[in-house]
Parts: sequence; C-alpha cells; structure tokens
Amino acid sequence: MNKVFLIGRLTRNPEVKYAGKDNNMAVARYTLAVNRRYRKDGEQEADFIPCVVFSKGAEFAQKYLRKGMKIAVSGRISTGSYKDKDRKTIYTTDVIVEEHEFAESAREKESTGKEDKAQDEGFMDVPSDEELPFE
Repeated sequence: MNKVFLIGRLTRNPEVKYAGKDNNMAVARYTLAVNRRYRKDGEQEADFIPCVVFSKGAEFAQKYLRKGMKIAVSGRISTGSYKDKDRKTIYTTDVIVEEHEFAESAREKESTGKEDKAQDEGFMDVPSDEELPFE
C-alpha cells in the first residue's frame, strides 16, 4: 500500500500552472517542511517534501494556502526520472496529494503564548496556592 500522511509548514506559496489538452487542469506544486521526530544535538531538523496536487485541490491551494501555514496532507509517493540537458539522469520523488487541510486555526497561528491561547479559549488561570474542592 502506498499511502503517506504528513503535517508540516509550507516553505513558499504554492506555484500553480495549467496543463492538459486545453490548459484546463490546474497543477499546484509546493514544498512542505516536516519536522523530524527526534532532535539532533538539541536542534530541530526538518525534511523538505515536494508535493504536487491536481485539479480542484490545486485551485484550493492557490486560493487558500500561503507560506508558513501548517497543513496536513495525505496522498501517495510517486517516483520518476528524466534526462537533463546534459543527458544526465535526474531522479525525482514527490508526494501526490489526494487531500490537504489546515492543521491550525488562524487564532492558533497568531497566538504567541499559552496564557493568551488559554484565555482566547475561555479558560482562566487557577492560582496554585488555593485549595481545590476535590482530590
């Protein structure tokens, strides 16, 4: 089974071109920066995954997705190759996106700290020196 799930941030705005017999099929390309699970020497590392999406999904990407947005994608891996102008074989690997969606709200992106986020969501801080009515 060839199925991929990724959550990451767009490294740039999607690049959209039109292809097909009548130039009527949208094709969007973007790169997703996906943090690795473990840190190396205390530093966060990321992989930069090239993604391609077609038709309505590409039009959605063009209209709503922007650099820095956190999105979730699902799709499949596609590999290929071609010869460059020097006749050297270039190998490619892309994620063909079947679905993509927002992975954070605008409010979450704008929030700078936990206290702000908690108050935005209707929560309040409870002083730790007070006795709580339950154990």
